Amino acid sequence: MTEHEGGDAGIEANTRTIEASVVTDFSDRMSYGGYLDLPTLLSAQRPISRPEHHDELLFIIQHQTTELWLKLVLHELETARDLLRADELGQALKCIARVKHIQKTLTEQWSVLATLTPAEYAQFRGVLGNASGFQSYQYRAVEFVLGNKNAKMLQIFEADGAATALLRHALESPSLYDEFLRLLARAGYPIPASVLERDVTLAWTFTPELVPVFAQIYGDTAENWSAYETCEELVDLEDNFQLWRFRHLKTVERIIGSKTGTGGSSGAPFLKRALELTFFPELYAVRTEIPG
Repeated sequence: MTEHEGGDAGIEANTRTIEASVVTDFSDRMSYGGYLDLPTLLSAQRPISRPEHHDELLFIIQHQTTELWLKLVLHELETARDLLRADELGQALKCIARVKHIQKTLTEQWSVLATLTPAEYAQFRGVLGNASGFQSYQYRAVEFVLGNKNAKMLQIFEADGAATALLRHALESPSLYDEFLRLLARAGYPIPASVLERDVTLAWTFTPELVPVFAQIYGDTAENWSAYETCEELVDLEDNFQLWRFRHLKTVERIIGSKTGTGGSSGAPFLKRALELTFFPELYAVRTEIPG
């Protein structure tokens, strides 16, 4: 018998000894499965193809895990927005840093779905009816919190009161970018009044008057470090979001080619146009103004 460092019982016959201190009676204690409500979570995957197709479980889990991560992304972005409103920049950046890691995980997830071949997907695609990722209200809420708002999207969720309420709140609240610009104004940067007083229910559009403000920040990063760091974190967010969109597009092209989407969209061409959407255009435009 070998032993762990510290003298604990180790491995015998390729079997690890359960330490005496390990809790094994959960008749009146909180367990791992109980805390996570695993019976509910693991019973939520219900393929509807008949006979059940082997790969439908992959398709369901891919999208369910995406929704779980989106729930956390939304939680973190909303908190970051509230912290910016309270001038708690450091804590807001911590939330944004977490979102960036989640975004990388979400982007890598597409490689799992890409193992689904066109022939395999074709065998159960019909059971989806008009169900489509386009109808993900959490995804839309994330876009809204980042400033890419579209009130017309709410009509898709009219049959779901909770989804409509969540999206309407995101639509009518200042975006993360709005709150950052307001923070800059409170810090003495010359943010135009038209920006601070804008209708926050509208999608953010390029505002050239902001480029000189960011040129000032990027022109002396030492003097403007906090603002500069936040600008770069926001650029990271947008870069990551666009990478996710691109991987989505390429995965769709790989699996269904140029077929229309189950939700009625044109499919890949519709997803390709999403790459033209932007969150923080001034933070990209300012790069042209930096000397050198």
